[in-house]
Amino acid sequence: MLSVAGLEVVYGDVIVGLRGVSLDVPDGAIVALLGANGAGKTTCLRAITGLLDVHRGRVAKGTITFEGERIDQRDAPEIVRRGIAQVLEGRRIFAELTVGENLVAGAFVQRSAARQRQAYDRVMDLFPVLAERHRQLAGYLSGGEQQMLAIGRALMADPKLLVLDEPSLGLAPLVVRRIRDVIVDIHRQGTSVLLVEQNAAMALAIASHGYVLETGRIVMSKPADALARDPDVREFYLGFAEGRRRSYREVRHYRRRKRWLS
Repeated sequence: MLSVAGLEVVYGDVIVGLRGVSLDVPDGAIVALLGANGAGKTTCLRAITGLLDVHRGRVAKGTITFEGERIDQRDAPEIVRRGIAQVLEGRRIFAELTVGENLVAGAFVQRSAARQRQAYDRVMDLFPVLAERHRQLAGYLSGGEQQMLAIGRALMADPKLLVLDEPSLGLAPLVVRRIRDVIVDIHRQGTSVLLVEQNAAMALAIASHGYVLETGRIVMSKPADALARDPDVREFYLGFAEGRRRSYREVRHYRRRKRWLS
């Protein structure tokens, strides 16, 4: 469905954000993109969803194709119309609008009232709490409810591919599990998912394939279960080493092995 090939991104014609990144999202799959802060995950998503120019970035090399057609030179509204919707890191809801108004904003590509209603009913089934908060200002929702609203707003466009940027960020463990279950439900309903996460345990538990991004390069590409068993991934991303749980103090000083870049 989505193919990124040899992608290089430059900011301000000076800073190279990505170096030769290639990844694929097959139709009907959940694919995880893992990486630490500053690895280039969000830059990769901006390139896919047409938001690089907002941040003075551009695709210098490589191609991005969606369902066989190049989209790397398309703008964001057209990419949404083609079937890709993104939930930005930090949720980015319209706090001064109601829950219902946020959802309507997400349906701007829907020309059919019947399809808008169908998308709305789907969101309400996935997130019953949003039905209860329909007339409430979005800024007064809890963090978890705002994340549900952000995902619901993206689903109002009825996307073929849903791109999620750190959906678990800043949420309590119970809410993270709820978001994880919703992502699985969305996938079962026929929507492919590209999931960008630092929470490797959550991402690899539901993905079929995973990529590890380090300093703008893909350094690992494996089936998700194989990544979850990889000793380097377990040590740095899952906090395990030699059969014991490592503390944050130990993990933060861990140096990724040079063979990742081989």
